[in-house]
Amino acid sequence: MLLQISSGKGPAECELAVGKFLKILMKEMKNVKIIEEIRGQYLDCYKSVVLVVAEDASHLEGTIKWIARSPFRPKHKRKNWFIDVNLFKEQEKVDFSEKYVRFETFRCGGHGGQNVNKVETGVRVIHIPTGLTVTCTEARTQYVNKKLALNRLSEIISKQNSDAESLAKQAMWIQHELLERGNPIRIYEGLEFKWVK
Repeated sequence: MLLQISSGKGPAECELAVGKFLKILMKEMKNVKIIEEIRGQYLDCYKSVVLVVAEDASHLEGTIKWIARSPFRPKHKRKNWFIDVNLFKEQEKVDFSEKYVRFETFRCGGHGGQNVNKVETGVRVIHIPTGLTVTCTEARTQYVNKKLALNRLSEIISKQNSDAESLAKQAMWIQHELLERGNPIRIYEGLEFKWVK
């Protein structure tokens, strides 16, 4: 699973809360790996951090509240800062390998000289896990048609993987806008970021 910690559109104090919560999370959970981070304007501050987590982290999903005076603006009256924690399924990439491909050959018209309608030069490549099919008939030999079909299938699968990754990133970015500033699942206090509830 992917876990995103976000300051939403919050100020530097929210970005610092993301950094402080990240440190706590790294101690609380095993096998946590940072895969993406968007740094904030100060040291140890983050607008967003995305982690790969191996264990169940559903108990962390929601709003985190931090009650503290601003370390950046000492005269600022506000003391409540909020960050958002969300889980996302990791996008599974479709694996392209010839071991997952089935080939079919057939006779086809067109170029081929004396071989037209006599030899099976047309090739259909079927990617078994996805059912994607590519047919190639433009070359005179089965060998060349097979290579062309495999290349096209590889390009299609690569584009699908890229599109799926873009959509996942877009969904995660939209979540920045949806930070709920209430009903926290955890509350921390002070600059030492002590868990109180």
